[in-house]
Amino acid sequence: MSKKTLRTIESLAKNQFVSPADIVELEQVAEHFSVAITPQMQRLIDKSNPNDPIAKQFIPDVKELIHASNENPDPIGDAVHTKIKGIVHRYPDRCLFMPVHVCPVYCRFCFRKEKVGMSEQTLTPTEIDAAFSYIAEHKEIWEVILTGGDPFILKPAILKKLLQRLSAIKHVEIIRIHSRVPMVDSLRINDSMISALKCAKPVYVMIHANHPTEFTPEAVEACARLVDAGIPLLSQTVLLKDINDNIETLSQLMRCFVKNRIKPYYLHHGDLALGTGHFRTSIEKGQELAKQLRRFSGLCQPTYVLDIPGGHGKSPIHASYISVDEKSNCYQVEDYQGKSHCYK
Repeated sequence: MSKKTLRTIESLAKNQFVSPADIVELEQVAEHFSVAITPQMQRLIDKSNPNDPIAKQFIPDVKELIHASNENPDPIGDAVHTKIKGIVHRYPDRCLFMPVHVCPVYCRFCFRKEKVGMSEQTLTPTEIDAAFSYIAEHKEIWEVILTGGDPFILKPAILKKLLQRLSAIKHVEIIRIHSRVPMVDSLRINDSMISALKCAKPVYVMIHANHPTEFTPEAVEACARLVDAGIPLLSQTVLLKDINDNIETLSQLMRCFVKNRIKPYYLHHGDLALGTGHFRTSIEKGQELAKQLRRFSGLCQPTYVLDIPGGHGKSPIHASYISVDEKSNCYQVEDYQGKSHCYK
């Protein structure tokens, strides 16, 4: 098992994560989409299991070369709302701030897989100043969401400066950070990183995890460090075919979040990113799973959302639990067991 992050098809083959027979085609995948698997994730992969849920998320697959006609290099329309480099201002009261486009791991289903891993996308000091000027000039921005790329891949001292500068903008009241790091490269959440997160404004961290297996002892400790430091944690999960699209896995994952003091927040329907068709379920499948989750604690309920292609934002897409019954002049409301009840 490698002690280093694996970043090439050659290194994956050397460590027996991919078949030598697939190297030529996988090199084509790597030409288009970045590759990286941390040692922490490598240790979780069961090489004897062709359906290993961790391998499916991070090891390149020749299926990524199959691009459906409805797939798009920019599936959620970031470009439409990019005001200046590094700032996506889609919703009135909040914006995305993307100082880096580098991650510790590269998810094969990522909706930004066309951009992540590209060093030229990382902001220069001048571009960072321009991003802060944009935020300062737009007083409607109440919340800034640090994403990218993974903000926790930054050195703590650099992240601290970014948070301090955001805190100094009066109308910015909330800072949110989206990250995979606590789950995939947990040792980065050290004392220096915790110290960097302490600033004058509330900081929320959105933890991305898709399978209960990701809750290693290191990940549990990293999340505990964040919560114990007073940082609220929320979750986001992508609904992935043959990885978490069954109620046993999904409910266990939500319980893992809650047990580790992470509030389930989003369950994303798979975006139409290039070469990701083998990951997407039907919306009907997602709606049924969201209904089945109603059997579990209210703490375990994420919002099932679709990021509408074209840049129109996220919308909840749960199946409706209520309908109008005109004959009996009442609403028909479905309970968690699927039974219908009349509400006058």
